[in-house]
Amino acid sequence: MLPANVEYYRPAKLEEAVKLFHELKKANKKPMYWSGGTEILTLGRLDIDSPRSIIDVKGIPETMVLEKTSQLFTIGSSVPLTVLEDDNSFPLLTEVSSGIADRTARNKITIGGNICGKIFYREAILPFLLAESHVTIADFQGVNEVLINDLVLEDGQLLVNIRTDANFLELPYISQKIRKQWETGYPLITGAAVKAAGQIRAAFSGLCPFPFRSTAMEKEINRTDLSFESRIERAVTHVPQPVLNDIEGSSEYRLFVLRNLLTDFLIGLEGT
Repeated sequence: MLPANVEYYRPAKLEEAVKLFHELKKANKKPMYWSGGTEILTLGRLDIDSPRSIIDVKGIPETMVLEKTSQLFTIGSSVPLTVLEDDNSFPLLTEVSSGIADRTARNKITIGGNICGKIFYREAILPFLLAESHVTIADFQGVNEVLINDLVLEDGQLLVNIRTDANFLELPYISQKIRKQWETGYPLITGAAVKAAGQIRAAFSGLCPFPFRSTAMEKEINRTDLSFESRIERAVTHVPQPVLNDIEGSSEYRLFVLRNLLTDFLIGLEGT
């Protein structure tokens, strides 16, 4: 739970938000940015992490944008997952995000909150890794843009929005979420793949302690001179380490599931 004496702020501008963060941190008030707040509440209930002050960024217009043009699809970091599902401009994102928790929770979970969360699944980032989307980041020095594949937020930096090339939105894709049990529990592995410029791209969550896309794995997957089995075995050697080994599944079982996912991706996308 949030502490009873937590301080609440709702800035209207990016500059105000990042300035507040630095001022509150300097005053030892342990600030956190807040959009949906579901993870902050979850970690607080578990007594893992609780802020002393929260900065609600939903009042900042740049974080609430949802705009599609002929060139770009722009999503503000505070847009809830259910809004993206109902909009459905990015079908792969819709499919991946609709498997996160249940709809009631997704009404609160925001795209930025999922991407930047401390819980390692963060599967909503997978379509953006495949699309090589760009993110806008605000900090005390101003605003800049980076490739989402290189995203590493420093303390006090705020994810503002995600920008995706509109040409990517309708590419052939496959997405699978493998659970050990229950329909809305945490997944074992989530995988997503697309075919772009004749090449299969794949990204995964739940295999390692971070979501990832590996170009080294993709190079092996796209070796059309080899059998599916050989391509998959060569790809598996490039999985980042460590592979998770926990109550959801052993590392060996996760790699078994990965092989099945890669097989499905090759069968489904090879001929498209």
